[in-house]
Amino acid sequence: MFATNIIITMAFSSVDTIIDFLEPVDQSIIFNHDEGFNNKQNGNFIEVYSNSFPDVETADLIIIGCGEVRGAGAATTGSDGIDAVRKHFYQLYYWHTEVKIADIGNLKTGATLEDTYSALQQVLSELSAFNKKVVIIGGSHDLMLAQYNVFAINKKIIEATCVDALLDMNMDSRFPAEKFLMHMFTSEPNYLKHYNHIGFQSYFVHPAMLETIDKLRFDCYRAGIVKEHIESMEPVIRNTNIFGFDISAIQHSHAPANQITPNGFDGEEACSLMQYAGMSGLANTIGIYGYNNELDEHELTAKQISHMLWYLLDGIQKGKNESSLEQREDYYEFRLMFADFETLFLQSKKTNRWWMQLPDKTFIACSGRDYAVALNNEIPERWLRAAERS
Repeated sequence: MFATNIIITMAFSSVDTIIDFLEPVDQSIIFNHDEGFNNKQNGNFIEVYSNSFPDVETADLIIIGCGEVRGAGAATTGSDGIDAVRKHFYQLYYWHTEVKIADIGNLKTGATLEDTYSALQQVLSELSAFNKKVVIIGGSHDLMLAQYNVFAINKKIIEATCVDALLDMNMDSRFPAEKFLMHMFTSEPNYLKHYNHIGFQSYFVHPAMLETIDKLRFDCYRAGIVKEHIESMEPVIRNTNIFGFDISAIQHSHAPANQITPNGFDGEEACSLMQYAGMSGLANTIGIYGYNNELDEHELTAKQISHMLWYLLDGIQKGKNESSLEQREDYYEFRLMFADFETLFLQSKKTNRWWMQLPDKTFIACSGRDYAVALNNEIPERWLRAAERS
């Protein structure tokens, strides 16, 4: 445990000071219960915090565990679920040789919930200074506040995306995990430019919540619609800076630890969404939340999360092949008019992904479908809503 005043007043002088907030990974996981890993498994390539701290400056993806669940009303915290995910992830095969991975262990639990928020925020802040992509294998979804606060304290305006069966905006609840979105939406000063919610299930959502989201010009995508066109979520996630995935969005049959609903995304769809987060050059921190290993069956949910991490690596490797928008020789350019507006569409020659220009000359991620709509002299809804916000 650590005291609140230590967390709030301590400033990092170097990456090494992150260790003060972390616990090393269980040795039995590293050595695969004395069996070891073969030369093609992830566990043989990940730099793990055990005896010495990994070189995070050379890593493309940094893994950190955080078992804090008091925000969801649970009395205990722990790393058992995180270690179950690690065990299965380390055993998967290492196909993404261009992606360097560092596992820096688990965040120590604070004396209070606020202490844990502050500690996670400071660790993420230090790592973001090195422009690293960090994945948090977490406890309850309210830990996403730490992801947001990293940008808020630096006064950086961002976009955020959650994948969740629920909209965590219940101000009548006493649990932060059930209302943390309202803090993100209403805190002053506010640095949230845009918010996307992917995979909500209508029967769990009060209509007034969706009205509030719409008034804020934020975007919500119902699970059924997303499942019909999962690829349409790639540009949505590509535009985001912080990404949170609650396992409540995954069908119980694919993630037995989700006991909120039998419906939602299947395992492959969940992996696709994580792949999109990996491909995003903007997604700075990614959290996987809501896993309770005590509710799991045969560790199937832990295995599902480990597969999602594998696809995150897949996305990172694919994203490495993308050129910056300034390298116009790597893009096809399509300039056209729609509804009296002139705009420019760019299509990557390497990945076939699309971007479109807004009236302020900035570019946002889009899809080929948006281009097809504009080609018919209609305004793409994505363009219109983004233009309204800007």
